[in-house]
Amino acid sequence: MFHRLGREMVQERPPRVERRLTAVLAADVAGYSRLMHNDEEATHAKLTALMADAVAPAIAEHGGRVVKNTGDGFLAEFPSAVEAVRAAVQFQTRIKELAAADAEERQIVFRVGINVGDVIVEPHDIFGDSVNIAARLESIAEPGGICISSSAYVHVRGKVSTEFADLGEQNLKNIAVPVRAYAAVPNGGRPAIRGDGIGPSTRSPPRLSIVVLPFSNLSDDPAQEHFVDGVTESLTTDLSRISGSFVIGRHTAFTYKGKPIDLKQIGRELNVQYVLEGSVQRSGNRFRVNVQLVDTETGSHLWADRFDKPISDLFEMQDEIVSRLANTLNAQLIAAEARRAERSLHPSALDLYFQGMARWNKSWTPGHMMQARSFFARALELEPDNVEALVSIALVDAALAVLCSLMALTSASLRPKRRRSRPSPWIRNTPLLTWLWVSSSCARDERHKELLNASKHWF
Repeated sequence: MFHRLGREMVQERPPRVERRLTAVLAADVAGYSRLMHNDEEATHAKLTALMADAVAPAIAEHGGRVVKNTGDGFLAEFPSAVEAVRAAVQFQTRIKELAAADAEERQIVFRVGINVGDVIVEPHDIFGDSVNIAARLESIAEPGGICISSSAYVHVRGKVSTEFADLGEQNLKNIAVPVRAYAAVPNGGRPAIRGDGIGPSTRSPPRLSIVVLPFSNLSDDPAQEHFVDGVTESLTTDLSRISGSFVIGRHTAFTYKGKPIDLKQIGRELNVQYVLEGSVQRSGNRFRVNVQLVDTETGSHLWADRFDKPISDLFEMQDEIVSRLANTLNAQLIAAEARRAERSLHPSALDLYFQGMARWNKSWTPGHMMQARSFFARALELEPDNVEALVSIALVDAALAVLCSLMALTSASLRPKRRRSRPSPWIRNTPLLTWLWVSSSCARDERHKELLNASKHWF
């Protein structure tokens, strides 16, 4: 019996998984979808040639092997981090030399991520968090750049000629624990890094950075294209007036017109946090405009709206749509940045300014205004010369002064000839009037209780 039980237990034991410690190198082609859309055959031929003439020789020379090709890139492993970095520097340099004669928009450029860790090994692939981290590091590298993890950096420090800039801890997508990252500094210049992580480093996209993509013309009439493009251009101009915003110019944005769109890829290529996209459709005597604001980091839709207008004057309607969109987007972008700032462990003056503006935009009640003023004041403590915070404090103070004056006038007009210990029911059912009554009445026993009750509903 025991013999049979032992045999069954042996049979149920899962097969042994082969693991090993290795240096993982992940690489992909920047803007691959755009390149393939422009010219599939030429892009495929160039990529094949670069892999044969630059990548494969460098990997082989440094003792590595290509684990697999991924279509727009490849995965490789090396016996040491030092050899992985040397191979990456070698093939990146060679690729740059080979692509020098090509037009910039047709150049094939790789991004590289390197990590050291334990992997699961199969005959034609490797798996595990170490592979995922290398891939995520590659995704934050600038085209032509190399980004490595701290586990790789400790092995290469002082052993390779390449210098690395410390990017701090990065919150990489789908990686539970922040990863400290380092970017290669080419020839003593600036590190080649790109902004789509969340970590506190110079590689992050500019705050309030946005591109307005060319709106799609869904109408059957191609003649309406000028109207559609006009909406895009006007929105680009109006959004650039938002304080602290960084808006991609129309000429760059229009290079994406009529092409397949990957919003996350656009965010990486243009180093922007937000994308505004939309469409215009004419139906009979009416125009319908759909717009949506997307976070390029997460791909989430932050806001969407639809405008349905009769066709009376196209350009007058364009001005109205642009004005409404710009005003709404101003508030939406500030709210999005405020939510992002709330997650920051060490908020900057700009973080605090956005949180203050979010309170200010929420409502003009004394409670929200005082909250906004508090954020603006904290921003000034960090940056005494912050003009936006200083002006915002002045606006809050002015608004509070006007509001208090109106309250005093309203309170005087509502004050009854004979002071009563309790307000009339119609006042008690209106939180604002209750607050005014409490602030002006002599019913001291009830004042504090009523004020607290009113503030719950109003402030």
